[in-house]
Amino acid sequence: MIKKKIILDCDPGHDDAVAIMMAARHPAIDLLGITVVKGNQTLEKTTQNTLNVCQVLGIDVPVYQGMGVPMVIASPATEERVHGESGLDGPVFGPLLKKVQPQHAITYLIETLMASDGDITVVPTGPLTNIAMAMRIEPRITTKIKEIVLMGGSYQHGNVTPSAEFNIYADAEAAFVVFESGVKVTMMGLDITRQALCYPSVVERMAQHKNPAAKLFVDLMGFFCKAQKETYGWDGAPLHDPTTVAYLIDPSVITVKAMHTDIEIRSEQSYGRTNCDYYNLTDKVKNTDVAIAIDTAKFWDLVEDCIKLYN
Repeated sequence: MIKKKIILDCDPGHDDAVAIMMAARHPAIDLLGITVVKGNQTLEKTTQNTLNVCQVLGIDVPVYQGMGVPMVIASPATEERVHGESGLDGPVFGPLLKKVQPQHAITYLIETLMASDGDITVVPTGPLTNIAMAMRIEPRITTKIKEIVLMGGSYQHGNVTPSAEFNIYADAEAAFVVFESGVKVTMMGLDITRQALCYPSVVERMAQHKNPAAKLFVDLMGFFCKAQKETYGWDGAPLHDPTTVAYLIDPSVITVKAMHTDIEIRSEQSYGRTNCDYYNLTDKVKNTDVAIAIDTAKFWDLVEDCIKLYN
């Protein structure tokens, strides 16, 4: 099996943590590095959360700290409603020994991609600030990225405003740069991630595996499920970000449809909306493969398979 080389760009976040867990051990994935951005919480907290997840799971992958503010707008509020004050409330971590790399995430992205054979997939699960800034500083990296598989957006409804999903809303100008870059973009939006609901039965299923990954999953979901119930009234927590990794492991888990996507950056009411031309009403180039369906049974099987790898 030829492993897919990826760089995971994230803002942990409970669902980001599960994405890290899946990407780090599955034999189909070669996780080269993790870059961190401000999103679900401040950059300092998302960086600490990333290091804690790697340390508790024994993941020996370098972590690089990136952008702590959006490209243009003032920083929006963090997502404490569903992720808590730390951004990763629930688990109790021991003293943190794993260190962040001294190199800035943007420098790491540029140097790693420019030295590659064009075989690296970039997997952003937070705001797209790091990726867009790297593209602006060194435009040649766009020809070196095999694909961008991201969690963000929605062709239907938002979750931070009626029209916008959080990751895009948090830096829509960055999203504009990425979607207009010419790089193939595959978008895991709320349309399918809201179907990947972690019900209590799923938590019980994963708890049967007595290993560090199972314990972390259960601790994460204990808080995350409660917060989602209080915020949105759902009986399960949507595991947004791991859909990116699941798709890379097994594309049959998620059905995508090619369409053109514009990022709204000028409207006050609809700032951050991903305007996806679902019915191909224009002749604009189809710059996005948008997720439109998910096989939830396969998805949870994959999550469980990854948890079992930590035995």
